[in-house]
Amino acid sequence: MTQVTTKITAYHAHVYFDANSLNQAVELCEKAHDSLGVEMGRVHQKLVGPHPEWSCQLSFSAPEIGKVLPWLILNRKGLTVFIHPVTGNDLDDHTKYIMWLGDSKPLNIEQFLQ
Repeated sequence: MTQVTTKITAYHAHVYFDANSLNQAVELCEKAHDSLGVEMGRVHQKLVGPHPEWSCQLSFSAPEIGKVLPWLILNRKGLTVFIHPVTGNDLDDHTKYIMWLGDSKPLNIEQFLQ
């Protein structure tokens, strides 16, 4: 059945990295902020939320997906990027409505099941 009541208000793109790719990830996120005007969150050198690797969140409005997605595809240089919409349903946003650039990773969704 097609979902018709959910509205996508924004998107989050989580750039995953480790100690070896930290500088590359910071550079990517800063360039996304400077070039596209997306909001850049903190650079987490620890596991945060459902994310299985260190990450930095990029936030942008729903209409901006058409410029942000192609830019990330062309500029991620091997980094994994997890993208999900913001609909108000965190579980579905992190499980049903997801996109991966690069290798997918298992998320820890326990916090959304409580």
